[in-house]
Amino acid sequence: MPGGGASAEAGLPARRARFGDRFSPDQRTAPYAEAVERFGESAPLSFMVPGHGNDPELGGAHIAELLGPRIAGLDVPLMLEGIDLGDDSPLMRAQRLAAEAWGARRSWFLTNGASQANRTAAIAVRGLGERVLIQRSMHSSFTDGVLLAGLVPSFVRPAVDERHGIAHGLTPGALDAALDREAAAGRPAASVYLVSPSYFGSTADVRGLAEVAHAHGAALIVDGAWGAHFGFHPELPESPARLGADLVVSSTHKLAGSLTQSAMLHLGDGPFAERLEPLVARAFAMTASTSMSSVLMASLDVARRALATGEERIETAIRAAGKVRERLRSDPRFAVISDDFDAFPDIVETDVLRVPIDVSALGRSGHWVRERMIRDHGVYLEMSTATSVVLVIGALRAPDVDRFFSALDAVADEALRTGAEELVAEFPELPEPGELRMLPRDAFFGESELVPAVEAVGRVSADTLAAYPPGIPNLLPGEEITAETVAFLQAVAASPTGYVRGAADAAVATVRVVAG
Repeated sequence: MPGGGASAEAGLPARRARFGDRFSPDQRTAPYAEAVERFGESAPLSFMVPGHGNDPELGGAHIAELLGPRIAGLDVPLMLEGIDLGDDSPLMRAQRLAAEAWGARRSWFLTNGASQANRTAAIAVRGLGERVLIQRSMHSSFTDGVLLAGLVPSFVRPAVDERHGIAHGLTPGALDAALDREAAAGRPAASVYLVSPSYFGSTADVRGLAEVAHAHGAALIVDGAWGAHFGFHPELPESPARLGADLVVSSTHKLAGSLTQSAMLHLGDGPFAERLEPLVARAFAMTASTSMSSVLMASLDVARRALATGEERIETAIRAAGKVRERLRSDPRFAVISDDFDAFPDIVETDVLRVPIDVSALGRSGHWVRERMIRDHGVYLEMSTATSVVLVIGALRAPDVDRFFSALDAVADEALRTGAEELVAEFPELPEPGELRMLPRDAFFGESELVPAVEAVGRVSADTLAAYPPGIPNLLPGEEITAETVAFLQAVAASPTGYVRGAADAAVATVRVVAG
């Protein structure tokens, strides 16, 4: 079934029936945002930080000129009665409403993005045990958390669409086999980290994956950075916290509509909740700023309220995405990549607000198409690969679909008129990771040296290197560097549509290795 999959369609009537009383009347309030507004409107005479003194004229004029007069008044310092102090402060009430909205036991507001959530989660699960099984397409910030916490990682590779350079997810069976493998080797995992949804909207069977992880005595972390809007409309996938995930990374600014750099971390109400809650609270204290932005936190509060009370607005966004898909399907120059997601057993649902478009029939790369859309038409697309571009529609958006197609048509006409000048790169097959010979933490912080790539083979990597596409880390600190990995990285780096993140030089002519 295009755009969702048969399992998603089959569950839609039951899901619609559950939505009638999902959100309490309290979800219509935004206690923290309202408290911040009251402070800003009280004409305070502030001799505290921030230095603009919450005065848009006598201290914050430069801020007011850029962002308007209200912003200085809303940029409230921390540790104020009636705003964030106490267990029943407006901030605590706002976070409890967020937990209720996403189906969590507890939620934390973050002002350093989902990257902070990933690092916090990694530090927290170290309290359950040192070994973590990680989906190989993890975000680099979780790798940072592994280094900080001193975790010992092992990996399971996700399904990969080789044609489009897309990393998808895991099936419960694949996770079960990987956990069995680790246990048989005498290194049972205490936690599991997976990614769902992907950049392209593919969504895994989180409920089944949680059951498998728990059966093995492991907590499940779901990097749901791209799914913060899940659970707020019956045509969207469910919130991972409601499906059994123990920790959920939620990049609320991405599609849920809060301000950039704001995010949440949700604790599920599963078998590890009692142990994890104090661990997460302590890890949060380590990763959070002592000057968290009230503006970012207030945006989280009002975004939650908008989602919980905005089913009609979300419906508008979903209908707009559907309109985009239908117009693309009627045009032979394009294809909707997610229409073929049924070919991947790890994908059980699709986020309908993500539209991945195959543009290879134009004879130009997705990167070329995206650049022309921006340069010539001021239309910005989320990402591109050698064969595709990805359109993202925020859950509370009412986008101008006609303007999008006017620009896309013009770019497509230019591509076909000027002729193909770029070939879609044929990359070597993804290499298997090398043996983990050192703890990532020890390799990263130890003495290192930069050597020619040919001399790096057989040595231990000190860096994280990931080739795009598909963005799966090919080398992590502590792993042995193989000839196959070097050849793959250099092939991607030499292609017109690829690059290697973390490389010491663009061509991967050199690699940083552990000294000695």
